[in-house]
Amino acid sequence: MCRAGQHPDPHGADDEKSSGAAFASLLEDSVEDLYESAPCGYLSTLMDGTIAKINTTLLTWLGMEREAVVGRMRFADLLTVGGKLYHETHFAPLLRMRGEISGIALEIKHSNGRMPVLVSSVVKHGSTGEPLLIRTTLFDARDRRAYEEELLRERKAADEARKRAEADRARLEDALAVLQQSLLPDILPSIPGVDTAAYYHTAHPDRIGGDFYDVFPIDEKRFGFFLGDVCGKGPQAAAVTSLTRYTLRAAALHGSDPVSALNTLNKVLYERYAGASGDPRYCTAVFGTLEPDPDTGQVAVHLASGGHPPVIVLRAEGTAAFLPTPGGLLVGILPSATFAAARTVLAPGDTLLLYTDGITEARTSEDRTSLYGDEALLAFAADHAGKPTPALVQALTGLLHSFGDGLDDDTALLALGVPAPDTLTRSTR
Repeated sequence: MCRAGQHPDPHGADDEKSSGAAFASLLEDSVEDLYESAPCGYLSTLMDGTIAKINTTLLTWLGMEREAVVGRMRFADLLTVGGKLYHETHFAPLLRMRGEISGIALEIKHSNGRMPVLVSSVVKHGSTGEPLLIRTTLFDARDRRAYEEELLRERKAADEARKRAEADRARLEDALAVLQQSLLPDILPSIPGVDTAAYYHTAHPDRIGGDFYDVFPIDEKRFGFFLGDVCGKGPQAAAVTSLTRYTLRAAALHGSDPVSALNTLNKVLYERYAGASGDPRYCTAVFGTLEPDPDTGQVAVHLASGGHPPVIVLRAEGTAAFLPTPGGLLVGILPSATFAAARTVLAPGDTLLLYTDGITEARTSEDRTSLYGDEALLAFAADHAGKPTPALVQALTGLLHSFGDGLDDDTALLALGVPAPDTLTRSTR
């Protein structure tokens, strides 16, 4: 029914009919075209695998004519040798058992060789449930295969790079460990009437430290000892450490005064580094001599310090105290320097403890902002006063390990003690 002022369009209905027919025709063409020119391969086979229908896309991949395939070949004939074997042993049995299977990687005989595909199949059943045919879809997996191969190559390259890096790191750590050991004595010498013990903690296995110590005979009566810390890490520090050790040993053989030995070292380091190259290298050090008295069992100690933390003297009665060496300057920083000297006597049961600042500067609080400190070390030493020298160093080693990641600097320990009358003399490292 038309309202006033409105007129029916005599052509509207015809246009709609024409458009619907064109769409239906297009849809009909598209269904057939979708099957033949789909971006994947389609085929239908009888239950024995004989190909009953195949689309143009798959024929193009195979480089074959339809007449040569339909009714003449089985699906397995399209596969490579390996693909055919897998189809017979895995794919076909699973399909019969399940009625469908999807996403199986196979290879077909491509016109230019072989082509990786992902295969999915489903069994079509009749109205009474009997299997009639198998519908199969094949997706081109060449890009995926190339991606996977590239991914595998990248992963392999990354694994090889990681293994090389780990091997290089292991070789570096081994080399540094050997170099570090070359800067320390292999064993501590046996000293009549004196127990000796030492420990070296390496904070970073991939970086050589600058801490050092040594004990050595000077003459028939006296023995020299030193402990110190070179500024810096790495090969440069190792070079200074080596120069320091041999300079102090040589200086001890030419003079009995520890202050003179440090003066010699100061001159050598300053001339070698600060004066000549303008690249100052310096260290802190304690150098001293031990002179045991076989008649009294006591040991006279004469030492000098250059900017190093004071040594601790532990007494047999259970006390510990710093041996003051105030005013000693860093070794090698100035052309001439003042070094502080000190003397003491060790009686049976007494021990002299030397250490580097790695132990006192260990971070101990939960937030790793507080340092262990000199007074805490002194109190710890007092708790172990009177004990044999090896036992003292063992206790200190346990203390170092208890710091965990709070101990981020190398630490050297050297203990020289007179055994109590009931203790056997022994020398350990």
